[in-house]
Amino acid sequence: MDNKHIEQKIVDTLKVNYMPYAMSVIVSRAIPEIDGLKPSHRKLLYTMYKMGLLKGQKTKSANVVGQTMKLNPHGDMAIYETMVRLTTGNMTLLHPLVESKGNFGKVYSRDMKFAAPRYTEVKLAAISEELFKDIDKDTVDFIDNYDGTMKEPMLVPSTFPNILVNPNQGIAVGMASNICSFNLREVCKATIAYIKNDDFDLLKYLKAPDFSTGGQLILNKKDMRKIYATGRGSFKIRAKYRYDKKSSCIEIYEIPYTTSSEAIIEAIASIIKSGKIKDIIDVRDETDLAGLKITIDIKKNSDPDDIMNKLFKLTPLQDSFGCNFNVLIGQKPMVLGVLEILDYWIQFRMACIRRKSEFDIKKKSEHLHLLTGLSKILLDIDKAIRIIRNTGQESQVVPNLIKGFGIDKNQAEFIAEIKLRNLNREYILRQTADIERLKNEIEDLKDIVAHDARVLDIICSQLEEVSKKYGQDRKTEIIGEDSIEEITPDDFIEDYNVRIILTDEGYVKKVPLISLRSAGEHKLKDDDFIIQEADTRNKAELLLFSNKCVVYKVKVYELPDSKASQLGDYLNNILNLETGEEIIKMHATEDFTGHFLFAYQNGKMSKVPVSSYETKTNRKKLSNAYNAISPLVGIFFLEEDMDFAAFSSIDKVLVFNTSQIRPKATRDSQGVWVLKSKKGSTLRKILPLNETNLNDPEYYRANVPAIGCYLKEEDKEDTQIGLF
Repeated sequence: MDNKHIEQKIVDTLKVNYMPYAMSVIVSRAIPEIDGLKPSHRKLLYTMYKMGLLKGQKTKSANVVGQTMKLNPHGDMAIYETMVRLTTGNMTLLHPLVESKGNFGKVYSRDMKFAAPRYTEVKLAAISEELFKDIDKDTVDFIDNYDGTMKEPMLVPSTFPNILVNPNQGIAVGMASNICSFNLREVCKATIAYIKNDDFDLLKYLKAPDFSTGGQLILNKKDMRKIYATGRGSFKIRAKYRYDKKSSCIEIYEIPYTTSSEAIIEAIASIIKSGKIKDIIDVRDETDLAGLKITIDIKKNSDPDDIMNKLFKLTPLQDSFGCNFNVLIGQKPMVLGVLEILDYWIQFRMACIRRKSEFDIKKKSEHLHLLTGLSKILLDIDKAIRIIRNTGQESQVVPNLIKGFGIDKNQAEFIAEIKLRNLNREYILRQTADIERLKNEIEDLKDIVAHDARVLDIICSQLEEVSKKYGQDRKTEIIGEDSIEEITPDDFIEDYNVRIILTDEGYVKKVPLISLRSAGEHKLKDDDFIIQEADTRNKAELLLFSNKCVVYKVKVYELPDSKASQLGDYLNNILNLETGEEIIKMHATEDFTGHFLFAYQNGKMSKVPVSSYETKTNRKKLSNAYNAISPLVGIFFLEEDMDFAAFSSIDKVLVFNTSQIRPKATRDSQGVWVLKSKKGSTLRKILPLNETNLNDPEYYRANVPAIGCYLKEEDKEDTQIGLF
C-alpha cells in the first residue's frame, strides 16, 4: 500500500480544526452573557420553568437532569453539577436560583460531596420568577435546540442585573471570566441612580462586592474604583473569627469565598508542625448543621488578635479575588467596567420592555377589533339571531353576518361562537364596555414604545420592586485598609533579651539572658578571649566592622541561640570573610540612632550617624564602612556627645568633647583633625575619658584640633590600657 504524505500548513490546520472549538468554548460554554447566565445555566433553568417548577412541589433532581438533556446534550453529572452551583444548599450564589432539599455539598468545602441526583429534590427559587418575567410575550429571541424539536431562549429577560448579583467564573480558550457578586439592593440602587443621573459616584451606591460566604472585605477605594472602571483588578477578603475565653480557642465562622475550610486547616496544621507560631496548639474542623466552624486551640494568655493577624499573612484565611469582568455581548467577549455592564444591561432591558409592549399592543388590538364587531350587533341583536336562524347552511352563517353588519371575517367568527345564553343585551354591553379601556391601554403602550423615558421609568420601578421583595443585608462586611495591622516578617520573630559575645578569634555567641542567670563561665577556645559583650534584643540588628573597611549586617534572630557552655558560631563561616579579615568591633541596634566615632592614626576623626548604615534593601555587606587612608585606631558608639582622651605616640594627651566634631553622613569620610602631629607623631590610642585614670583631666583639655599636653608622671601607669 502506498503511503502518501499530505503536507499541511500548521496555520491552516489550526484554523480548520482548532478555531471552531475555541470559538465554541468562548461563545457557548464558559463566558456569561448579559443576563448573567452561561448556556448550561440557561438551558437548565428554562427546562425547570417549562416543567412548572416555579410553583408547586419540588421534583427529583434526576427528573430535571433528564428533561434538561433535551436542550443540553451533555452527561447527566455535568448537568447535575451545573445545577448544584445554583442551589440554596450549596451556597455558591448570593441569591440562589434553585430551591433545594437534600445534600448539595458546600461552596466552602472542597471534600464535602453532594448526594446523587436520585436523592435530592429541587424547584425554582422565588427570585427565578424575575428571570422569566414576560418570557412568553416575545421579550427575547428563541432558537431551535440541537435537534430542532424544541425552542429555547437565547437570553432570559431578567428584570434585575443578575450578571452583577450572582458570581460567575469560567475558563475559555485563551481567555477567562471571573465576576464577583454584588449586593442586590446596592446593584438596584446604583442602576436606578445611573439611569436618573449619568454623573454620579458609583462607589457611593455600590460600596463593594458581597459574597455568599460572608467574611470581611478590605476596601481600598482607589483599587475598587479601578475595578469598577476597567473590570480588572483584585481586592482582599479575610475570614471572620471570635475568641472563646473559657476554652482558649479561636472560632473561625466565615471564610473567603475563594478558598475552602480544608485548605485553611491544612495550612494551619503545617504552621503548627513547623513551630512557626508557637502559641497555636491544635486546629480542627467543627463544621456542623449550624454551619462552618474551624476551631484553633491556643495557649492561655496568648493574644488571639495577634495570632489571627499572623495567620492572615500565612494562610488562605486572607485571600485575593482577581476580577476579570469578561461578558459576551452579541457573541463577542468584552472585558467591561461596571457602568459599561449596566449600559448593556439597560439597553437589553429596554429592548425587552419594548418587545413586550409591542406584543401587548398586537394582542389588545386584536381583542379590540373583535369587541368593535360585537358592539355593532348590539344595535340589533334580533337581526343577528334572525340571520343565523334563517341561514340554511352552517358554512353560510359567517358570510351572512359579514353582509348583514358590515364586519370582517374574524369579527363574524367571534360573534358566531357566542353561546346562545350570552346573546343578551347585558352580556354584550359588559363586553363592549372594555372598548374604551383597551383603546387607552393601546395608546399608553404605543407611548411607551415611542419614548425612552417611559421605558426607563418602568425599569426603575421594576428594580425598586425586586429590591424590596428580594433584597437582603450585606453578608460581607467592609473594613477600611487603615484598620488593618500590616504584618511584616519581623512579627513572626520571638523577641527576648540576649547577650552577644565577640571573641578575639572570631567567634560570636548569642545567649538568651534567661539562660545566662544559671550559667557558669563562657566556654572559649584555648588562648581565645572575649573582646566585646553587648546586651540587646532578638529583633535587633548587628553591625560587625572588619579590619578591611567593611561592615557586615546580621539580624540577631538569624544567629542561633547558644549557651555559655558552647563555643558559639565562627564568623568566618557566617560572613565568608576574606583571608586576613577579622571582626574588630560589633554594635547592636534596634533603631539606628546615635553616632559612631572613628579615630585614625593620622590624628583625624569622623563622627558618622548610625543611620548611615541603615539600608532599605536587606543588604548583608557594606563596603567603605570607614576611611582607609590611615590605619584605624578605634571605633566607639556615641549615644550622645561625650569626653574622650587621645594619646599620641610621643605621650602627648588631648582631652576633648565629641560635640566639637561635626557629623558627616558619608560613611568613609576622612574626618577632621583632632590630634595635631608634632615631629611626625601619630595617634596611638583613644579612650572614653571615664575609662582613663587621669588625675587632672582638665589639664589636658583643649579645643580641637590641638597637639595636647605631655603626659604627667603620675598618670603614666594608665598607659597599659588596650586598644578598645
